[in-house]
Amino acid sequence: MNKNRITCWLAALAIVGVIASCRTLPDVEQLPDSPAKANPTVSTARGTMPNGQASALLQRRWANATADLKALAVLEEQATGVPLIAGNQVQLLFDGPATMREMMAAVRGATSSINLETYIFDQDPIGLQFAELLMEKRREGVRVNVMYDSVGTLGTPQAFFDRMREAGITLLAFNPINPAKAKGNWSINNRDHRKIMVVDGKVAFTGGINISSDYANSSLFRSRGKPENVDKDKVGWRDTHVRIEGPAVATLQWAFVNNWVRQEAGELPPGDYFPRLAPAGDKFVRVLATEPNGHSEIYRSLMVAINEARKSVHITSAYFVPDQQIIDALVGAAKRGVDVKLVLPGVSDHGLVMHAGRAFYEPLLAGGVRIFQLQVAVLHAKTAVIDGAWSTIGSANIDRRSFIHNYELNVVVIDPAFGRDMESAFNEDLRDSKEVTLEQWRNRPWADRVKEWASRLTEYWI
Repeated sequence: MNKNRITCWLAALAIVGVIASCRTLPDVEQLPDSPAKANPTVSTARGTMPNGQASALLQRRWANATADLKALAVLEEQATGVPLIAGNQVQLLFDGPATMREMMAAVRGATSSINLETYIFDQDPIGLQFAELLMEKRREGVRVNVMYDSVGTLGTPQAFFDRMREAGITLLAFNPINPAKAKGNWSINNRDHRKIMVVDGKVAFTGGINISSDYANSSLFRSRGKPENVDKDKVGWRDTHVRIEGPAVATLQWAFVNNWVRQEAGELPPGDYFPRLAPAGDKFVRVLATEPNGHSEIYRSLMVAINEARKSVHITSAYFVPDQQIIDALVGAAKRGVDVKLVLPGVSDHGLVMHAGRAFYEPLLAGGVRIFQLQVAVLHAKTAVIDGAWSTIGSANIDRRSFIHNYELNVVVIDPAFGRDMESAFNEDLRDSKEVTLEQWRNRPWADRVKEWASRLTEYWI
């Protein structure tokens, strides 16, 4: 998000807010608190794995886990209705430059199809380079389908997309701002915030990174400079993505196709979008694709994981405006001895959201939750690692907009080795953050308190 987009977005929401009724999040009391079976459902490219075989595989893969991952996986399945998918390779991409390199390499290697779904597609150096690659592949005969959000691309000239369309790329503007241009059910408040790219039906990318030069500069993620010496006007953006191979790719591909069809934009051009997928690694993945009027699976998944945490809850959140149930869950975990740490923005592209989130610092800090503000980058990541083995990466922020109004996609990876990579990334962020103590917070300026109070009034819509 940038300031110009947010200004237009909020103006539109102000109109919508007058006539829209508020939706609510699931009641945490209705979430399962005991496993209904011994093992979670495990899917493969050949279908559901028999229970005994799944149990043996889970035992081998999770033998060194400190938490009861099978019980957690069952509870999460009960809460979301989504099975685990076995046999995947998952590569953690720590920042924008690493992600762009991997995505562009995948595009260059495409032979049959490229499906791209993004909130923002900017006409800037990275956007232009990406568009040129897509057009080049289309000229080579590769099917290229691009779905972009109409609000996220408000600042992008139509001519930029027209040029891609003229090159043979199939494009879809998701949920147009002008209702006269909408082919399906129109709702300006429901945005496509997902970031998905699937190449040849075999390699998928997802996370928080849009197609924009905002992410192209070094995020200073591995900088050895001191946070207090960083020029805040020149910092990069800190975000996270993942690259996936294996059977889970088909689920991400299905999420793209399903969202396209629901826009009533017609069928995708013919292509081999669902090739047979062999196991590519040893990671268990759960793909959570949520939508407005859905079942808030990402929210349910996060709540279950926090409530079951025994050792640590480490969350990195760009736009953190929690509801009371999340606050209670985090405080409850801290009070039972769990190490609860949050990395939140110290520098933000969206001051309204940042101040709205800070309105919740007092009860969190008083409840034993430790809060750190990242100093050396604009934080845009949406990740969590719990007990060093349960991880989530995706597009969903911890706010009502993501949980209720947007189309979002997160992947959950239940794996101790991947969890160690996530912990390493989290610790890097901690190194470049400043801790906020309860005493400091209670002595903050009154001007900040007023901003928090005013921003919190808008928390349902931002």
